[in-house]
Amino acid sequence: MAAALALGCSPSGLPSQLSGRRVAFTTPLTYAGRLARLLELRGATPLHLPTVVVDTTPRTLVALRPYLAAGALESFSALAFTSRNGITAFSLGLADADGPQHLSDSGELFTIAALGKDAELLHDEGFLSKICRNPSRIRVLVPEIASPAGLVESLGAGSGRRILCPVPSVVDLEEPPVVPDFLRDLWARGWAPERVPAYETRWTGPRCMEGLVALDTALDAMVFTSSAEVEGLIKGLQALGWDWGKVRRRWPKMLVCAHGPVTAKGVERFGVRVDVVNSKFSSFDGLIEALTSKLGGFGC
Repeated sequence: MAAALALGCSPSGLPSQLSGRRVAFTTPLTYAGRLARLLELRGATPLHLPTVVVDTTPRTLVALRPYLAAGALESFSALAFTSRNGITAFSLGLADADGPQHLSDSGELFTIAALGKDAELLHDEGFLSKICRNPSRIRVLVPEIASPAGLVESLGAGSGRRILCPVPSVVDLEEPPVVPDFLRDLWARGWAPERVPAYETRWTGPRCMEGLVALDTALDAMVFTSSAEVEGLIKGLQALGWDWGKVRRRWPKMLVCAHGPVTAKGVERFGVRVDVVNSKFSSFDGLIEALTSKLGGFGC
């Protein structure tokens, strides 16, 4: 059952433009703590209503295993992560693999690409050294525009080279177009992408909207960080005899906020109008700034 994250008021001296505002968000647990904390720092009351679960499973670990055997990555020129979850899953796979997993110390430059703040995980717990002991063989690529399209642009021409893409396997939900579009764009730039299901994205279940349906106070905003979350929300509402129209009628002034234009496009595919889209989407800070400028006042 979904539950509110009651995190208190803004600490003294920090901006509190969202003071008194209740903001719901459907983000998976992977990101929930970070987003809730940012909302809290602006004085908002976060309400966490996760509609999707993101996690590695025995099946996804098995799918990764062939790529983590000794020398398996030598036939690839790059490794591309489109989410933080992909990096975490790959790291778990490295820990689970038997024997040496890394690239040899000599050979062509190997690119590891990640988006925005997700790239910080590449430097945690010896991640890069587990792939290759020679740091000069690894190039970390973080595109200026933190989107799959920006990643493709930063990679440049593939010239037929192979690129490994650890992406989600979507269960009980329609696969959002983000990953298929990413793979298609890679092919268009001359890369030969190989998709591997590194983790699962699945619906939380028919009780995921109980926290929203039971809410009898004001709701100022709802935040979506992926389009899969919206489908999960719609399914959860339907399971309780609700629909999005009833949500809008109960909270007519509620703003809908999408984390970046890719998410906004996906959200609107489900008939949900987006009011706020952040233009800085390498982290949740841009999302909070956009929401604050729309909802908040001035001063502390």
